[in-house]
Amino acid sequence: MDNPAVASEGASSALLRRAIAASAIGNATEWFDYGVYAYGVTYISAALFPGSTAEATLFALATFAISFLVRPLGGLFWGPLGDRLGRKTVLAWTIIIMSMATLGIGLLPTYDSIGWAAPVLLIILRMVQGFSSGGEYGGAATFMAEYSPDDKRGYYGSFLEFGTLAGFSLGAFLMLGCSLVLGDEAMGEWGWRLPFLIAAPLGLSGLYLRSKMEDTPVFRELAEAAEQEENETVPLRKLLSGYWKPLLLLSGLVVTLNVVNYVLLAYMPTFMSTTLKMGNNASLLVPLLAMLAMMVLLPFAGALSDRYGRKALWWFSIIGLFIAAVPMFQHRSVPLSALGCWVCFMFRNWRPSLPPSRRCFPPMCDMRGWRFLITCRPRFSGVPLR
Repeated sequence: MDNPAVASEGASSALLRRAIAASAIGNATEWFDYGVYAYGVTYISAALFPGSTAEATLFALATFAISFLVRPLGGLFWGPLGDRLGRKTVLAWTIIIMSMATLGIGLLPTYDSIGWAAPVLLIILRMVQGFSSGGEYGGAATFMAEYSPDDKRGYYGSFLEFGTLAGFSLGAFLMLGCSLVLGDEAMGEWGWRLPFLIAAPLGLSGLYLRSKMEDTPVFRELAEAAEQEENETVPLRKLLSGYWKPLLLLSGLVVTLNVVNYVLLAYMPTFMSTTLKMGNNASLLVPLLAMLAMMVLLPFAGALSDRYGRKALWWFSIIGLFIAAVPMFQHRSVPLSALGCWVCFMFRNWRPSLPPSRRCFPPMCDMRGWRFLITCRPRFSGVPLR
């Protein structure tokens, strides 16, 4: 049992590809909502919140942050279930709940129609999304890691982050495309709903892929060996007391990653448009184009982590981010700031998509350990308040 990938080595390459796709598409569904919401916040605030434009936008952004507060609760709920019932069962539920909540946002009546019930319903749906996504990323990471062979875990794990960027980019491009095609008036009336409605077929696609998968080889091996009952009741206090050092270490890595994430994905468009006086479309396109470039580089970074180790690439990435942050926030040079933004995106992805939790936690508390780590996100950092 010391080597979790032994059971997966006999899996065919086709089965492995399906497992990777099933994991990535759920992550894409989660981040699709973030891309749609972040890039459509102006229209959402006008439709669902009262007050002036600035006040309504502030309310909408606060609602965006609410889902992060609920994520730890989702992690604590879904983690033990995944260790007890299996990764596949939990991932099926999280993708259903997440996609239905996103669809529900697209169907909400406006503030003019039902008054304060509109923002209240939005807050509830965002909390449901946060609760489900608290189990999605950690479960998908565990699912992917337990299917991947040891010598290629970094490469295959990179597709989890690929799904993150693909989902966010798809949501952002859809919202931006609808805005350019329909115009502000149509977007304010009904056009902002269209990208949210796409979450339903996207979620069903992910559910179909996951329904065709067996649970991970590690989970099945433990179940067949009658060890599941002994290990499934790992309490949270035992995790905190027995594995506090790796929890602190890997929590720091996750916090580092997510501070960078939300500065680049959420704050940089605001910084470029307000401080650097770039056009709205240009300030939105710079991060999106950088994300597309990152998606190309991710598998190479994953393969390098398999060859040189996760730790070396984490150091390379973190040091590079410190250096690239200096030109990124230059107030006087738009090209230099844009270049710094691109370089930060590149360094952000020259690190393993899966931190080495498989080396730190035993298999039957791995989902709980992952959930604890993934929900240690900065609550409001990087959220543009404008």
